[in-house]
Order: sequence, then structure tokens, then C-alpha cells
Amino acid sequence: MIIAHDLGTTGNKASLHDDDGRLLAAVTVRYGSNFASGGVAEQNPEDWWEAVVAATRKLLAHDGADALAVTAIGISGQMMGAVYLDEDYRPVVPSMIWADTRSTEQCDRLVEAVGMERGYAITGHRLNPTYSISKVMWLADRRPDEFRRVRHICLAKDFVVHRLTGRLLTDPSDASSTNAFDQLAGEWSDEILDAAGVARELFPEIVPSTEVVGALRPDAADALGLSTSTVVVMGGGDGPMAALGTGIVAPEDGAYAYLGTSSWVSMSADRPLHDPLMRTMSFTHVVPGRYVPTATMQAGGGSLQWIAELLEPDADGSTFDRLVGDASTASASGDGLYFLPHLLGERSPYWDPDARGAFVGLARHHDRSHLVRAVLEGVAFNLLTCVDAFREAGAPVDRVDAIGGGANSDAWLQLMADMWGATVRRRTIVDEGNSLGAAVVAGVGAGVIADLGASRSLSEVTAEFQPDPARRAEYRARHDAFLDAYRTLEPWNAARAADRAAESAR
Repeated sequence: MIIAHDLGTTGNKASLHDDDGRLLAAVTVRYGSNFASGGVAEQNPEDWWEAVVAATRKLLAHDGADALAVTAIGISGQMMGAVYLDEDYRPVVPSMIWADTRSTEQCDRLVEAVGMERGYAITGHRLNPTYSISKVMWLADRRPDEFRRVRHICLAKDFVVHRLTGRLLTDPSDASSTNAFDQLAGEWSDEILDAAGVARELFPEIVPSTEVVGALRPDAADALGLSTSTVVVMGGGDGPMAALGTGIVAPEDGAYAYLGTSSWVSMSADRPLHDPLMRTMSFTHVVPGRYVPTATMQAGGGSLQWIAELLEPDADGSTFDRLVGDASTASASGDGLYFLPHLLGERSPYWDPDARGAFVGLARHHDRSHLVRAVLEGVAFNLLTCVDAFREAGAPVDRVDAIGGGANSDAWLQLMADMWGATVRRRTIVDEGNSLGAAVVAGVGAGVIADLGASRSLSEVTAEFQPDPARRAEYRARHDAFLDAYRTLEPWNAARAADRAAESAR
């Protein structure tokens, strides 16, 4: 058997698989985050470890689970963060996760030193405060006493792999999310690290995603309830892992959309896809020789979670489903109401850390169902801008497989099909796409699964949503209004960001 862990934003989604990679059981162990003004988004790495321990023990309680039969463990983890460890590999400060945008000043300095176009050519990504390297620069600038204690910098899954094996390494997919990685050379970029003033020695060695890092340390085996004969495979970043788990291995496999806390549209490619307007980025795939062109927005499913929590603070799953169900018959953009889903600033397509969420066009008759509908449409509109960027770059997006918690909603998937003019499909793997990818990587590393292409057969399509041409035409016209609302508010958001910066400087 194989155990896989996916260290997401809200919790660890863990799963138990047979040696062919098929899903046997899944659990989620949640942990908290610290979101605060000024772009703060932090997590305690120790919470990830505790969640891995708790989830493993819950999986082993599944009928038929035998600890001695667990061959391998694989890890998928949230990308673009920075975990700061001392000489004993203990966290010095909380991890600055992907959503943290405090490092705007440091990123501006990096852009001045390297150049945005040059940075994009090296890394496949814009130089932006959401990436690891400017976060490291921020800690060095703002908290120098703590930074002097830092001896190692890694990503979330790397921290857990070290706890399991005693070895601190990373893989190309996660390295490609740091903005410190030369994507075509496949190694850390001295040019960017020198410009950032960050020592290369702080970053771990890069090894293939399928490499066996080692067997479980005795203390880790005891904590998890497993044997020291269980091996740990390196794993990868959650974006490329989700692509693999959805069966997106090669270009002919089409596109997929992840509808989790953050949301993205992505595909597999034989080369990085460099958009002339730099709206999209390319990660390195966990599949050797492949890349994952991606357009990621900060608050996709997170926007829906926000409005549900706001309207129903004590909501359970049924209340959430009811809110979305009521919204399926409401009108939003058709009634002049739009939602800009930029609650955490924005990555694709604007790359604007100053962007903010907004309801535009509110009227007295709008009720909760209109608000929820506007959020559903706002996320789909923003992802449509990303889909358009891929199409303009010559990448067809005719079929999209949806995964993540938002893929459970028929209404949302039909809305996306109509907006995007593409067939949208739900697969049997919805919430476990990332951990399925981690399981396949672990199985290949451990030698029990033949190759990464096996992921294609591990889930099936359970529903298809075809676009309605008439509704597509209507949404096309409204998409222009949605884009205009952002452009109109962009200078206002920038001015308010300048006000906040001046206030904090006083």
C-alpha cells in the first residue's frame, strides 16, 4: 500500500492507495493560518507535521489497512512559500506561505536588478511578491536577528520529508515555484540569488520527484505507526501533482482546472509556455522533460469559502451546498452585479498585489443569493481571462477536467462551461487529485507502479457539462464589463496601497 499526503492551505488531505495507486480511503486533518493586514499569510510548519501524523494514524484505522504493508509515502505540498530552519532544522519563524505579499518592496528591488523580462525568461514566472525569493529578502531586511539564525530554506513538503527521513532536499517542481530556479538549466539561478543577496547554500539539493529519499527514521515510524521499512519518495509541488493526479501527463491530455482555496487552469507541455504579456507562468512538471503552463488566481474557491463564512458563520457542509444551490437560479452579471475576486491581491492575469475584492453594481434588491452568484461568476470570469491567455498563446483549451472542492458543484461547472466555451468534466477524483499524484510518484519511486502515465487510468469521468452557445455570447459581453471594473479600480487600489505604506512608515 501507499500513503500520500497533500499539504494544502487549509489542511492535509491524505489518502491510502493500493500498490496500483487506486484510492482506498481518504481523510483531511485541518490546521490554521494567520491572515493579517499588510499581506501577512503564515502557517506553523509544526502544524503540518502534526497533521501528517494524525492523518496517517487515521488512514491506518481503515478496514484492511496493515502498517507493515505500507510500501511508500509520497508528499505533495503547497508551493511558493518559504520555510526558515535553524541549524537543527527547527522553524525559526512561521512559514510565509504562497498568499503572503509583504515583500513588495523587496520584489521591486529584484525587478530593478534583474529585469522583469529577464526574470520571466529564467524562471518561467514573473518576479512577484507571492514567490519564495522575495519573501526571503523580506525576512533578511525586516527581521535580521531571526534571519541570522536561518541555515536552511525549503518548501512545505521538503520540511515534512526531512522530518520523515532526516534528509533535506527538494525537487524540480517545487524549486520552480521559488523564483530562484533556472528552469531550463534545472538548477538554482546564481544570477537571481546574487541579485537577491541570498546565499545559494541556504537552499536544498534538487533531486527527481520520484527519488527515494530514504526509509522512515525510527522516531518518525513510531509517531506514524509505521515500519522503518517504509520508504519516503521526494514528491512535488501541489500544482504539478494535481496535473498528474488528474491524468494530465502529456500535451494531448488536455487542460484541467483546480478549484481549491486558490484556483488555476493548467496543462502539460513539452516546453515552458512564455506569454508575451506574462499573464501565465510555467512550472516544471513532476514528469521528467515536461512543464506545466499555469494561470493561478489567489482566491478562487477561497472567495466562495469567504462569502459562505460571512453569510453563515456557523455553516456546515449542507448550509454551504444550500447557498450555492440557491445562487444557481439567481442572476448576478445579468442584473448588473459583479464581484472582483481579488481578496488576497492577484496573480494571474494581473500580477497585482494591490488588487482588492469588490462587489460592483450593488442595488437594494440584491440579496444573499445574488451575492453568492456574483462570487461564482467572478471566479469563473477571472479564470476565463486566464483561458483566453492560453488560447492567444496557441494552446487550445477545448476540454477542461475539474478537480478540487469546487468541482462538486454542478452549477459552478456548468457556469464555467458556458463562460469558457469548453467542455468541463468532473472526475471520480475531486478532492484527492493532489494526493493521488503523490501516490503515483511514490509508487513509481518505490518500484510498484510502472510509470507516471499510470495516473490516467486511476480516475474516471463522472459528469460532462457542455457549453451553451447563447449563454457563452452573453457572458462574453459581460466579461468585458468585468475587466473594465478591475481597470477602473486599479488606480484606486494602488493609491490606497500607497496610503497604507505611508501609514506603516510613520
